Amino acid sequence: MHTDLKPALQQELTNILGFWMKHTVDEQSGGFYGRLANDNTPDRFALKGSVLNARILWTFSAAWHATREPAYLRMAQRAYDYINTYLVDKEFGGVLWCVDYAGHPIETQKQVYAIAFTLYAFSEYYRATGLEEARVKAIGLYSLIQLYGYDCVYGGYQEVFTRDWKAFSSPGADPGIKKSMSTQLHILEAYTALYSVWPDAGLKGHLRGLLLVFHDKIVNKQTGHLQLFFDEQWNPLGDVLSYGHDIEASWLLLLAAETLGEGPLIEKFRALAIRMADAAVEGLDTDGGLWQQLNAEGKKLTAEKRWWPQAEAITGFVNAWQISKDEKYLRLAEGSWKFVQSYILDKEHGEWCWGIDADKQKLPEDKAGLWKCPYHNSRACLEVMRRL
Repeated sequence: MHTDLKPALQQELTNILGFWMKHTVDEQSGGFYGRLANDNTPDRFALKGSVLNARILWTFSAAWHATREPAYLRMAQRAYDYINTYLVDKEFGGVLWCVDYAGHPIETQKQVYAIAFTLYAFSEYYRATGLEEARVKAIGLYSLIQLYGYDCVYGGYQEVFTRDWKAFSSPGADPGIKKSMSTQLHILEAYTALYSVWPDAGLKGHLRGLLLVFHDKIVNKQTGHLQLFFDEQWNPLGDVLSYGHDIEASWLLLLAAETLGEGPLIEKFRALAIRMADAAVEGLDTDGGLWQQLNAEGKKLTAEKRWWPQAEAITGFVNAWQISKDEKYLRLAEGSWKFVQSYILDKEHGEWCWGIDADKQKLPEDKAGLWKCPYHNSRACLEVMRRL
């Protein structure tokens, strides 16, 4: 094997985290700005979301654990304090979806997705610092997800509740959709992180159960692609392919199986990881970039190459190479990084842009926001540093 990926991504991690430390700290209202424009201009009055703040906490905790750079620990502590002060719901438990710039509750529904990300971040913060309070809080969030979100009849997890945990339907959502692949994936990711610091027997059973839901219900047996939306009984709704989620899940599912440490389960998900990586390859363009998604029913491509699928492709293809020893996957990972260098890195303002369109024009979305965060790209750097 010869690849320059590791030193390149080691440097890129420094670049990404330096950007977030320089441009996103909100000294006036606390925590981090909720939004940065493409040219790094902060919106001092933007909403502050629990997903963005949890991803910042996870990123700087993981980076501190890997590098022992003191500035990263300070950023992690800042994010941890902000989440606990403003986003944790002290009345009903869980976390709020978002608050205003000054920390007042705005959208108070309980999105299981956001609670899972906070659990993921608290687990990583405990792993990095040994702060027992963080692990206790993570276990508390796990208990709430199990209490309210778990479907004990059909398996998997429901999506959203009111602030006080009553049934809730998001405005504009398809009422038939009861479960999404994305929420299940990020619960799995969170439970994997929690199990690594709290190997509880009940948690082990729920993590194994979720893995089997992916294997038996969510991954399409014929194609190797993920199915994205379901009714309560896991009947698929729609036929949209998300190439970034295919490659992201390929390695996250195997990591969960390896964390549980059960040989037959590991072998099952090693085979599935290659199958899913090959499915994701269908979404690669000739320039090495991964397209956003395909509506397979109408054969309509969402002709964008966003930042996060490229980051997940780097990790997922390195993972496929490690399993198979087939150099073609390592070359695909290198191709993903070259695409990022050519089109996604913002060489003028720093960090990664949202993405490009079919004409290779930069998409105008924000540099940081409710969804744009340092987690996918930093995690790709950290995973390559760990694996190579």
